[in-house]
This record gives sequence, structure tokens and C-alpha cells, in this order.
Amino acid sequence: MNLESAIKFFAPKSPQLSDSPRATASDSLTITDVMASFGLTEAMARFGFELFLSKHGVTSNSRAVEMLTDFGLGQSERYRAIAELDEHVKRELVQLLATFAYQDYSRSAASTRSCPCCSGTGFTEAEVFSMKSVFSRPGTRQVREVVRARCTSCGGKGEISNACRCHGKGKVLDKEQSELQGVPVTKECPKCSGRGYARLPSEVVRRAVAYAVVTISEPTWRRSFKPFFELLVIQCHREEAIADEMLQRVTSNRKIGTF
Repeated sequence: MNLESAIKFFAPKSPQLSDSPRATASDSLTITDVMASFGLTEAMARFGFELFLSKHGVTSNSRAVEMLTDFGLGQSERYRAIAELDEHVKRELVQLLATFAYQDYSRSAASTRSCPCCSGTGFTEAEVFSMKSVFSRPGTRQVREVVRARCTSCGGKGEISNACRCHGKGKVLDKEQSELQGVPVTKECPKCSGRGYARLPSEVVRRAVAYAVVTISEPTWRRSFKPFFELLVIQCHREEAIADEMLQRVTSNRKIGTF
């Protein structure tokens, strides 16, 4: 069993109300086996397991962000620009970067984000010209007024998808090669580098840090702080991979106690 298939045990679509098992194969896992495997995986790879469960909404993200912050504080001494900050400022900075790193890690082609055009309300203010009746002087005249209009970016939903223009596939049609070979040829999406979704813009992170903690210029951010932020994002994916490997090892045999 891998981590992706483990999610169904937390939110089953068709819960079984009888005591008879659905699968009768000798290598099938019982609920006891599954719960024991989750416990062992959490004991051996708690960081990655917490990250994965919180990313899918099974648990709160507070513990995952706290663990990522602790990791960041331990690695901050390797980055001179961060290590030279006051202890209080450094902790605030690392905690904020860990929060944004977790948000970047949690993104997928199926996730959404608040629409920046309407700030999540679904409506924007627009100036329009309308014909108004004038009672003092019979007739109508054109009046300019500000009205609430449905946001054109999100269609009034208040949120937009994180999926790339490749619709989350990570592949796009290579027109040049398709014309040469006479058959459809795909290539890695150059916009998302094959991920299928848009990453959190680093400039958004820099502005948030400059507003809440310490002012950082764009060159300084790119040279001294962005590598640290990328380290936090990479560590999230690395820890999830470790947890996935542990869960597969634990569930490789039915007898969990023999692991």
C-alpha cells in the first residue's frame, strides 16, 4: 500500500456495515493491519506522514508547519543572511517561510486559490453608463455609476484553479514535431515543467516577508533567501517520499508484527 491509496481509509465512499470482509485473498489487509501500519509509519516517518495527511485535509496543518519550522531553524545556520538575524526575527522569518513552503508543497492541479482580482468575493467594482429618468425634467439622461459586477477572472466563484494551461496533465502538443511526423506528439509543458500546476510565485513570498518581518530587496531575496525557501519545499516532498517508502515496507507482508 502506498500513501495515495491510504487516503480512502480516512474517507471511504462506501463504508461496509457488515462484519464480512470484501476481499478474501490471503494477502489482503484487515482494518487492524491498516491501523497498525499507519502507526508504524508515523513512528518511523512522522514528518512525512503528517505532511501528507494534512495536505489531504485529514489532519490540521499546524503540526506539519511546526515540524517544518523546526527543520528550517536547524538548517538556518547554513545561510549567513538568516543566521545573522536576531533570534526573534529569525524565528518569525523561518516560521513564515515554512508556512509558505507548506502551501507550495500542498498545491496540485486539483487545488484552488483565492482569486486575486476580486480578493475571493466573486465580484468587482466597475464603472458603467446607464440611462436614468429625470423627473424634474422629462426624459432620460446618461449617468455614470459604480456597480458590483461578476469577476471575469473567476466567473464569480471567488477562486481559481492552480492547474496549468496544460489542464494538469504536464504535457502539451508539440506542433512542430506533430507536423513533421504526421502524428500527435507531446512534450513537457514549458510553463509548469511537467508538474501540471502553477507553483506559488516567489515574489509573493518575498513581499509577504518584507511586509511582516524584514525588508528584503529582490536581488537579496534571490541570492540569500530564496535558496532557503526552496530547501523547505524540497524537504516536504522528500519527507513524503520517505513516508511512502516506509508504508510500502510495512504493508509488504500481511503480518505487520514480523516487520
